[in-house]
Amino acid sequence: MFKSIFALLTFSLLIFSAALYAQDEVSADQKAWMDYMTPGPMHEMMAGSVGEWKSKNTFWMDPAGEPMVSEGTVKFEMIMGGRYMKSTHAGTVMGMPFTGMMLQAYDNATKEFIAVWIDNLGTGMSVSKGTYDEDTKTLNSTGTMIDPVSGKELNYRQTVQLIDDNHQVVEMFMQEDGKEYKNMVVELTKE
Repeated sequence: MFKSIFALLTFSLLIFSAALYAQDEVSADQKAWMDYMTPGPMHEMMAGSVGEWKSKNTFWMDPAGEPMVSEGTVKFEMIMGGRYMKSTHAGTVMGMPFTGMMLQAYDNATKEFIAVWIDNLGTGMSVSKGTYDEDTKTLNSTGTMIDPVSGKELNYRQTVQLIDDNHQVVEMFMQEDGKEYKNMVVELTKE
């Protein structure tokens, strides 16, 4: 009988230990998910852009050519509980009405920014990834988009400098034949 009670106690202790271990594992998994889904300092930094902005847009179709300059508006808003930033853009490009939209995320797990851009000048999407430099207050990213003329994927580099609470400058650099040239500058002023 003593052996049966000892075996039962040992078995119960093993089950209790396994249950505690499993609880610790669930808690670690739950913590990882909570950390992943909770907006943090980079989301707060993005939220600083919320509001209505005016834009001065300068484009170069040919790096040696004259730039095209236009004006527009941008509305920044945080969505899904402050986890993502949505920006809606309006203006003109080459004399045509222009609308665009960007969804931007800061991924807590990968520690990088991810942006998806769409506009009425095409039917594809541009995707970029990058990091934020605290010292220069600049988001540096690289991405790809499709060239509709060649059908090939184009690489680009983009910077977004947060000058102050009311001013930002976006610069885009295209890469062609191993060379980089400035393709766009957008100067944003908060209204």
